[in-house]
Amino acid sequence: MTLLKPHVGSPPVALDELVGKCLGEPPPELVRQPGGLSPRQFFRMRRQSGEAAMVMWLPDDAPERELARRLGRPLPFLELRDLLEKKRVRVPRLFGALPEQGLLVVEDLGETLAERCAREPAARAGLYRRAVSDLAAAQQALAALPEGSIVATRSLDRSLLTGELAQFREWGVEALGAPLSSEELACFERVTAFLVETILRFPQGFTHRDYQSRNLLALPDDSIGWIDFQDALIGPRAYDLVALLRDSYQDFDEAFVDARLGDYALAMALSDSEKSALRFELDVITVQRKLKDAGRFVFFERSRGDASYLRYFVPTLEMVRGALSRLAHRAELRGLSEIVTRQIEIGRSRGMLPV
Repeated sequence: MTLLKPHVGSPPVALDELVGKCLGEPPPELVRQPGGLSPRQFFRMRRQSGEAAMVMWLPDDAPERELARRLGRPLPFLELRDLLEKKRVRVPRLFGALPEQGLLVVEDLGETLAERCAREPAARAGLYRRAVSDLAAAQQALAALPEGSIVATRSLDRSLLTGELAQFREWGVEALGAPLSSEELACFERVTAFLVETILRFPQGFTHRDYQSRNLLALPDDSIGWIDFQDALIGPRAYDLVALLRDSYQDFDEAFVDARLGDYALAMALSDSEKSALRFELDVITVQRKLKDAGRFVFFERSRGDASYLRYFVPTLEMVRGALSRLAHRAELRGLSEIVTRQIEIGRSRGMLPV
């Protein structure tokens, strides 16, 4: 039996027996995997057949379980997995589930895109070309959602976008001891209004919401698998492109980004004017999303004691500054670059960047 030290939020001590019951097999040996930002916990294992599997355990108060209970519907992961599989997106096969106990057992598709690129840098361009093309295909396939789909019940709306920007002001600015002056606050409110209202006017559709290198799996045949899709919603078409190409955990030059945007435009059969509009969408959403990300990195350290994300604070804000330089003609954004630059310098002085 795999014994796990019990504490608040821990899976059952006899989790291996629960997995065996779920699969109708002897209790497997479970190997705990490093945790992410959600309360979910993961364990690798081998099935009796020899197939690699991933065990996902969700505590009772995990947002997914609470949402499923409140709405009286399946766990979002299960519902989205089925939907994506039907639309020919490569997702893990489901081996077994005990949703009422927060247990899911799925196919283990292997290393992430981030791991593969670190191991084999020469494969990066081809893998990202595939990730971009797959995203375009999925967006087209999911343009018309099934009636009652959970995706259609939620969106990156005004409240959510505004709240995410407020996280940067609270955690990426004020929590670092640099409160905004009255003039800066007025600037930030003007910028927030512009970003939110502009993003809401962009073309909308299915959005994974975190389509980045740690949530994509690079299979041996160079195809791409999707995970962590349970929060999918309706959002701007370029949102997942920002997650992929403005990934805080990766470093791309602009030539690489432009090439991948070209791949996406080709897959979506965009005209020249539509490609120009896409670049504008990418830059505007980069400012909104990466400000949110920078704030959350500080939040994780202050609220959870997890400082591992602080090293991405400065690179993430550098992405914002780069986007702002390309949007310098927009009067609505003036003044934000100075705030961002100050926070970059504060971050540098505190070592909030890769070693």
